[in-house]
Amino acid sequence: MCLRLRAGRRERLRVEGLDQVKDHRYNAEQAKSESEACPPMGLESLKIDDFQLHASSSRRYGLGAHRGRLNIQGGLLEDDLHGGAWCAGREDQVQWIELDARRLTRFTGVITQGRSSLWTSDWVTSYKVMVSNDSHSWVTLRNQSEDLVFKGNWEKEVPVRRLFPVPRVARYLRINPQSWFHKGGVCLRAEVLGCPLPDPHNYYHRRNEVITTDELDFRHHNYKEMRQLMKTVNEMCPNITRIYNIGKSYNGLKLYAFEISDRPGEHEVGEPEFRYTAGSHGNEALGRELLLLLMNFLCVEYLSGNPRVRHLVEETRIHLVPSVNPDGYEKAEQLGSELSGWSLGRWTQEGIDVHQNFPDLNSALWEAEAQRLVPRRVPNHHLPMPLWYQARNASVAVETRALISWMEKFPFVLGGNLQGGELVVTYPYDKTRSVDSLRKASPCPDDHVFRWLAFSYASTHRLMTAAQRRVCHSEDFAKEDGAINGAAWLSTSGSMNDFSYLHTNCLELSMFVGCDKFPHESELPEEWENNREALLVFMEQVHRGIKGVVRDLQGRPIANATISVEGINHDVKSATDGDFWRLLNPGQYRVWVRAAGFGSSSKRCEVGYDPRPTPCDFTLSRTNLTRLREIMDRFNRQNLRLKTRPGPDLDRSIG
Repeated sequence: MCLRLRAGRRERLRVEGLDQVKDHRYNAEQAKSESEACPPMGLESLKIDDFQLHASSSRRYGLGAHRGRLNIQGGLLEDDLHGGAWCAGREDQVQWIELDARRLTRFTGVITQGRSSLWTSDWVTSYKVMVSNDSHSWVTLRNQSEDLVFKGNWEKEVPVRRLFPVPRVARYLRINPQSWFHKGGVCLRAEVLGCPLPDPHNYYHRRNEVITTDELDFRHHNYKEMRQLMKTVNEMCPNITRIYNIGKSYNGLKLYAFEISDRPGEHEVGEPEFRYTAGSHGNEALGRELLLLLMNFLCVEYLSGNPRVRHLVEETRIHLVPSVNPDGYEKAEQLGSELSGWSLGRWTQEGIDVHQNFPDLNSALWEAEAQRLVPRRVPNHHLPMPLWYQARNASVAVETRALISWMEKFPFVLGGNLQGGELVVTYPYDKTRSVDSLRKASPCPDDHVFRWLAFSYASTHRLMTAAQRRVCHSEDFAKEDGAINGAAWLSTSGSMNDFSYLHTNCLELSMFVGCDKFPHESELPEEWENNREALLVFMEQVHRGIKGVVRDLQGRPIANATISVEGINHDVKSATDGDFWRLLNPGQYRVWVRAAGFGSSSKRCEVGYDPRPTPCDFTLSRTNLTRLREIMDRFNRQNLRLKTRPGPDLDRSIG
């Protein structure tokens, strides 16, 4: 009789999918190994929809179950829509937050966090876990005869992972708080670790599955592995790639750059130079991996004869710096993608935010404009570095100094720095003109060009402009077409974007490439698919506008000539070889060129809609004063003696 009852119970468990747990005896090491093998279900990365999260109660809508996601950030004002966690409406031990995986899943662990808030301190200190197959009958995880009580958090930001002694197969999982910080309430953010079981008939899973056909190295790379991957790609494509370093980090790690060009190591006249950088915030690992994937992709596709990639490589000199802040990445990498939290590794070893560590040239320009000194006495471009910034004791990271030296060395035309934690593209100015405003659009003279460039990336990203996508944290950038003026989001002084625009020829934008700063390796193929086309399209924009060479009458190049476009109060300069590039939207433009010692010249140049530049060369003639100075220099500035016809007192000299 007992045997029949046990057999019947086992059959019920098999039908419900729970027999897979009962059929095995796990020791502690096996359980831990299997738990670690299962990736996050996707609360943080938003693979889990809001509709899959439920709760017993909530304090208000903005603190509902849909906000109980690992590392989600509350709005500055914590309004009714965007709180920084799920918070129960009552403080008792029967509250819960629930995940519907929508298919049988082998759950292996839970990661919890407290509430993201500037004003309150809320976190759960212990909790139970329950599983179910029908959301009605629940089984609490037990340790022999007692319910398991997992230790929670001891503060609100550091994630804590708890692995189950034995994995449990079910469709639903609940976290049931048992105790919480005595000065706070029942609030938590969470991630669930689990491996979905095979189910070819699951329409929901197939509809949301993103598969890449690119055979690339989809994993996180520490410093040594990153360097080895760059070396491997270089050996695969030695004729079009080069590795060099632009400096060192505070801890002495080299800041490697990877060049891709048909003539690596050489600037070709008329060929624009493009750059991508990533990892200025060390814990934002997605951008780092995207650039490593990009260099590998370009090499493989070039070798396979992909015409688009071949044209890009042969017509552009591409520079990729995947890790601007390797010291910060090493800190975050030690804890891994889920446990490093929102900020660990963001700053350099000295505690400096590299992206906001550049000199504030905006204030100097705007003050000169207020005094009507621009452009008569103060230029509207290539503003000089302030003296205080160049002092040895200035609070400037060695990584920032290395970037500035690199930016000044190459005639970059267009650049993008990849960041994480959001889905949006930002463009200059990043600083508001009013000191009283934290958020107010601050357009630069090239605002129309920057909008085009930002939309070129956002519109080709799989998610940035999708109206149905969920906001990452508290800002709905989809309604802004996935792009926003940096100052309209949050005013930032001394950003890399503003410095690049005001100190060099390069137009720089920031691409926030994913809600999850440090996604699990299992997410990398999908993130690559989300960003691949956008990465390529944005690089191709470097060929939009006009390009040309400035020469004298003898055909010699003129460096540092100033190129002005009528109606745009921002100029660029020609490079050492006299070549220049000016990114412009389609249209007709009157372009002026002037250089010291030469007369100015102008012509009308038309920019079409095709992504190829319009040739617009200039030949300048020297002024009479310049020619006279050259003659004087030739004769060591001696008086010239002019001979006249013979006769008395015929010798005269002129000075």
